[in-house]
Amino acid sequence: MSEFDSPADLDDDQADALEALLLSLADDEYVLAERYTEWQVRAPTLESDLAFANNAQDELGHARLWYDVLEDLGHEEHELIYEREPDAWRHSTLVEQPFAEGDWADAILRHYLYDVAEQLRLEALEDSSYAKIADRVGKIQNEEEYHREHAESWMERLADGEEGHERLQEAVNRLFPHALTLFEPCAPLSDAGDKSGDEDLEETIVEAGFREVSLEELREEWLSIVVPYLDELGLVTPVSEILHDDDYDLEVTDDTLPDARGRDGDHTDAWEQLQAEFTNTYRELGRSEATKIMAKPE
Repeated sequence: MSEFDSPADLDDDQADALEALLLSLADDEYVLAERYTEWQVRAPTLESDLAFANNAQDELGHARLWYDVLEDLGHEEHELIYEREPDAWRHSTLVEQPFAEGDWADAILRHYLYDVAEQLRLEALEDSSYAKIADRVGKIQNEEEYHREHAESWMERLADGEEGHERLQEAVNRLFPHALTLFEPCAPLSDAGDKSGDEDLEETIVEAGFREVSLEELREEWLSIVVPYLDELGLVTPVSEILHDDDYDLEVTDDTLPDARGRDGDHTDAWEQLQAEFTNTYRELGRSEATKIMAKPE
């Protein structure tokens, strides 16, 4: 496998593919962190309040690591976070969804679905051919392992009670289709007006070795983990089960996925409001760059 140490080693198609991959990684983390902050001082226990605050801080740090790699391709962090148009963001619609008001089950299910996907995605990046990606994966994995353990602990605690179980099922019905968009192909920024994911870019991501496995393979592995786990908790998922002897395959159809999928720049109505909120101060102060209180990631 070839090693790419800098953008100078990439052809145009590879550079576009790398950009798309990094945008999906960074934008997922940043937007999820923005949503997590909404639970501060609202979680059901002090411990869970602190845990979610720490999770939000972790995800912001991870996003910053990926945005920093995007600077190799000529971007600036402040431009990516505060100056991009809403349809130029490439996150999954799962992370932008507003929480059902006061519903801790919504937050925990989203936490679980995302962190299983994130764990698999990071494993597929461990031997990335782009050196800077491979160098940063380990730093993120150490924190993500704790996130998944925290999510599973709360999933089991909530599922053990009648009301908690009912709320979890409602959250599954609402969020599971959006979680599937984590595995949709990502369009480059140059295609902001084209509301279709770019399958060619996804092929290049795998062929160039930026990520070792395809999105389809990641989705299959994710389903093989989350569906049996949710089933053990008595939760029903909106995917088709095709029986084969004593085992089953899981089929995802277009009808299972939401209309807006995020990766192609097409987002739900909730996104523009959230993006306006976290860019408001920057715009109101007429900033042209963001003030940084932390050193540049290494």
